[in-house]
Amino acid sequence: MDSMSIVVLPIILSMMTFQIGETTKKVLSKGNVISPVVWTANRDVTPVNDQANLLFTYSGKLLLRIEQGYEKPIANISNSASSASMLDSGNFVLYNNSSGIVWESFKHPTDTMLQDQVLLPGRQLFSSVSETNHSTGRFHLKMQVDGNLVLYPSNTEDRGMDVYWASDTWSSTGLLCIVDTSSSDIVRSLNDLYSHVILDKANNGKVKDVRHDKVSVVWSALQYPCEVKGVCGFNSLCIPNGAKPKCVCVPGTEYANPNRRYLGCLRNYSQMACGSDGKENVTLYSVTKLENISWQDIPYEEIKMSNWENCSQSCLEDCNCVAAIFELNDINTGYDIYFGHVCMKQKLPLRYVKRDFKESKMAFFKVSNIRNTREIRNKSTVDRTSEERSKVSATNKKVLTEILVLALGFTMLSCVALAISGFYIIKIRVLWYKKLRDDGTLGNMTYDHGEVTLRVFSYNELKRATNGFKEELGKGSFGAVYKGSLNKGKKVVAVKRLEKLVEEEHGYINPEEIVLSNWVSKCFAAGELKKLVIGEEVDNTTLDNLVKVGLWCIQDEPALRPSMKSVVLMLEGISDVSIPPCPT
Repeated sequence: MDSMSIVVLPIILSMMTFQIGETTKKVLSKGNVISPVVWTANRDVTPVNDQANLLFTYSGKLLLRIEQGYEKPIANISNSASSASMLDSGNFVLYNNSSGIVWESFKHPTDTMLQDQVLLPGRQLFSSVSETNHSTGRFHLKMQVDGNLVLYPSNTEDRGMDVYWASDTWSSTGLLCIVDTSSSDIVRSLNDLYSHVILDKANNGKVKDVRHDKVSVVWSALQYPCEVKGVCGFNSLCIPNGAKPKCVCVPGTEYANPNRRYLGCLRNYSQMACGSDGKENVTLYSVTKLENISWQDIPYEEIKMSNWENCSQSCLEDCNCVAAIFELNDINTGYDIYFGHVCMKQKLPLRYVKRDFKESKMAFFKVSNIRNTREIRNKSTVDRTSEERSKVSATNKKVLTEILVLALGFTMLSCVALAISGFYIIKIRVLWYKKLRDDGTLGNMTYDHGEVTLRVFSYNELKRATNGFKEELGKGSFGAVYKGSLNKGKKVVAVKRLEKLVEEEHGYINPEEIVLSNWVSKCFAAGELKKLVIGEEVDNTTLDNLVKVGLWCIQDEPALRPSMKSVVLMLEGISDVSIPPCPT
């Protein structure tokens, strides 16, 4: 067979084409005069156009080839198929080389079962969206492994609260065969042979009789559409309206899609923020009461109350409450069981809302007095204006006071920190000075890049260095010379203390007897420097050096006078002192 050729199926297979918007989808149906769709391949993929081809390739794959070249497998099989057959039972089968079945449509049902078809445990039927849209719908029939055949809404966890019809395992000759190896229980027995069972869009699980020119329903799991859970979606009430249910939004909500009302409803107002005490702003809302209404959701709070007015008011004031039911029920607190009227508060969404005439119930729904969110906010703002102003004023004063206190405290702390820092800086400098003094580094002449630093000693330092001027070395014309030490005794120095000249001790010196520079110059020129230091023991070389430096410093011509740096170097003996000219 050419890989591009179309499969030729038996004559009993009819090809039914139906419209979905502007596209078409090809399905297989059993060959009756009236040909309902009983099985759909790839029901949830995008519908294809009339240029698509069904191919059976050399590799044994059954493919749907779209015009653009995209290929979609019809049957997912691991082994290659060598042939395909459309059986008179309505089963579409693929065979291998040994004539063994490798795939069959009966084991992959969509929304319909035919005669002799078996729904195995764990398999299920899914309803179609509509009669012309065979995509997966909102409900499914499940053959559970526990032997129970159950109807659930789709997109649920298949819990007990979601069940809206259930049965034991059942079988009917020629109709629906659900086999359990340990049981042959029959749930529904029919006296005639019928064409097929279908889970239709109304989700009732109907058994239909298709005979030549008519289709009739011979059995339905549920008699009323509103018995189907979730038929109207969240927050929507199902009202009987003949064969089709009428979906009505509960108070405080509106249709999510007005053109597809079965999708449910959404709240038609924006909820404002709750207060700190969890209380609602009751001026913005009111409560609508409906009788004989119930839903199947677990309330977030149950409260024993004596009358429905209290229940209504409690829901109105509760920020979390959107709806509530007031009924006669029992409450188990864990310590005691009592009977009485209870108020059951509920949040959105509300599931499976329906009419309930079996018990006396009252339902309350919170609705907004103002539909527009901006108006709600404006009204809420107006109601709280005076209170907020007073709060803002008090808050501003408090904030200003806190700012002033913080600023003052920060200033005081800064001043204290500066004072402490200054104290420790001075103390550190004093300690550093004392350390230098004790180490003897102070008072020494240091040479830094040719510069000379001289130290000036205080009287107390000299007194401490000479141990109170204790050891006298000699005495000159202006005072005595004492022995001292610096640098912790490492360096011996001579300290001359100048004493007050008094007439009684030295006699009065006439002005003409004052030693003049000319006289010093003459003594220096005559080699009679001893006259300058009568009574003192002075080294002649040192004296000669001092006199020459002094004569240089008293030169009348400023250009001849040496700088202080040169003077120090000459006094220290570092630089040679030349013979100065005679002062003029």
